[in-house]
Amino acid sequence: MDNRAGEMDVFVQVAELRSFSAAGRKLRLSPSAVSKLITRLEDRLGTRLLVRTTRSLQLTPEGEVYLERAQAILADIQDAERMVAAGGAAVPRGQLRVSASVAVGVRCIVPIVPDFLALYPEIELDISLSDSVIDIVGERADVAIRVGSLRDSSLKARKLLESRRVIVASPAYIARKGRPATPDDLDHHNCLTFNFRPTSEGWAFRDPRTGSVFVKPVFGNLQANNGPTVRSLCLEGMGLARVGRFHVQPDIEDGTLIPVLEDFNPEDIELIHAVYAGHDHLAARIRAFIDFLASRIA
Repeated sequence: MDNRAGEMDVFVQVAELRSFSAAGRKLRLSPSAVSKLITRLEDRLGTRLLVRTTRSLQLTPEGEVYLERAQAILADIQDAERMVAAGGAAVPRGQLRVSASVAVGVRCIVPIVPDFLALYPEIELDISLSDSVIDIVGERADVAIRVGSLRDSSLKARKLLESRRVIVASPAYIARKGRPATPDDLDHHNCLTFNFRPTSEGWAFRDPRTGSVFVKPVFGNLQANNGPTVRSLCLEGMGLARVGRFHVQPDIEDGTLIPVLEDFNPEDIELIHAVYAGHDHLAARIRAFIDFLASRIA
């Protein structure tokens, strides 16, 4: 039988490193041997996986599909070998890449890192925080923590938390500008907004008399691309902010931020999910992290 796992490994290294020479050095093969293995693989599959020029190496659409499946298969093989080496028990180990929004990362992930790594010392944690939605497969993330509704995709997800949104202001801001009594009062207030959500959409409110929900356009002189920055500006008395309550709950409890317009709160929910690629048989390190985060974030 052909050594298909070996061919997959060679192809994955070439695709990830974008170089026959670099893949050869890593695998201790000559560039010509690497080239022959890739050609044999393409001949067997009957399709081109790589487009090679003198200056670049690119994956074809078929190559992208094969790369994703080959990475998953090789990961399964590694997990199987680890299970056998550990006496049948999958020991969480290896590098774990986690992507999250800045707010969730600061509020929920960073505080649990010491306990998580103390429990799983063989895991190497790589955390990236950004409010941009990344391509999990393209960015090679194992887990992404996403806030809001999920797009339809082949990715799997586990719900971690539901948190309603709340409008808050600091006591200093309220003392200086007054406390809004109705959404219309926001015309006279500085509203801190996110620059990745068009301000023309405004903030959602519920009419307490009819129960209907409406959107009120809001305006201000400050925007930011992440929750911690908006929270900090709000704490500094720069204006009102509408954020997920999970993010500012400690500030509300200690009185440094005060909820406003609660009679008009539409109780809209902000969902937080752990999203991952793959199938039901997760690598031990991924499952351990998701289970640990779910138990702590609750």
